[in-house]
Amino acid sequence: MSAVDQSRRSFAAWVGFLLTAVAAGAAIPSQGRVNSELAAEVDDPFLAALISFSTGLILMLAIAGLTPRGRRTLREVRPALRRGEVRWWYLLAGCIGGYFVLAQSLTIGIIGVAVFTVAVVTGQTLGGLLWDRIGLGPAGRKRLNTVRVLGALLTVLAVLWTVSPQLGGHTGAWTWLLLVIVPLTAGFTNSAQQALNGRQSAAYGSPIPATLINFVAGTAVLVIAYLVKLLVSGAGEALPSTPWFYLGGPLGCVFIGLGAVLVTRVGVLLAAMGMIAGQLIGSLMLDLVAPAPGTVITTATVLGTLLTLVAVVIASLPDIRRTR
Repeated sequence: MSAVDQSRRSFAAWVGFLLTAVAAGAAIPSQGRVNSELAAEVDDPFLAALISFSTGLILMLAIAGLTPRGRRTLREVRPALRRGEVRWWYLLAGCIGGYFVLAQSLTIGIIGVAVFTVAVVTGQTLGGLLWDRIGLGPAGRKRLNTVRVLGALLTVLAVLWTVSPQLGGHTGAWTWLLLVIVPLTAGFTNSAQQALNGRQSAAYGSPIPATLINFVAGTAVLVIAYLVKLLVSGAGEALPSTPWFYLGGPLGCVFIGLGAVLVTRVGVLLAAMGMIAGQLIGSLMLDLVAPAPGTVITTATVLGTLLTLVAVVIASLPDIRRTR
């Protein structure tokens, strides 16, 4: 293969990574919008989170059980466990997803979406740096060079700039600070979830089993949380009849499945950064097409979103050069 053909293939692979990351990330704000509307409708964020995971679980059961690839790759789970390619605790990665959803339900109403986003992104970025450094993901250890660290720092600054018009003063500083730690740890552990999903997908030859196992574990955690909530404060409203209220789970399947594929190919940090860019782009498009009450789109919102893409390009430069 000539150097020109190799460069073209490298560039095409990089564009494919960027598009996949944007698609995966864009599913997050869409899922958040659906789940927040559902929570308001049923007057119960715990039930809304459980419904979201349950619909995702039903979809993944159908995909895994009714498609030839799903059935074939599900048979790879036990051999991968016996060979040691997948440790038993990898199967608990979906519990992190349950924690992430609960973090949304418990803190956004107090600290706001903007602060929640900054805290989660900071956690995801720090986690991506750490998990790549210790080799938790399927790509193994990745050296933390200046370019990667600069790209990670630029991502956090870009997100902070993007949401800056929505940041406001808060009362009860210590309480507020403690609540910020919840989404920070949710983002940090979420990047570990993607790393473990990537390891499973590499072992099984498909993201289908890992995605299904994630929804099984996450649903189990949320069932327990909802039962505790029932004992404390009782049930909320009746289930809604509007069909799109139940799309949160399928959107979660997109995010988890594509995220597992990305981690396998580019590592935890780049996958997290790419999906962060997709999350901001998806949020911007959602606010333009179907704005929520009180939505504010400013120059900082647009330029900050574009800056996340610049950060991803900067951080991925070493990988592009290495493939040439």
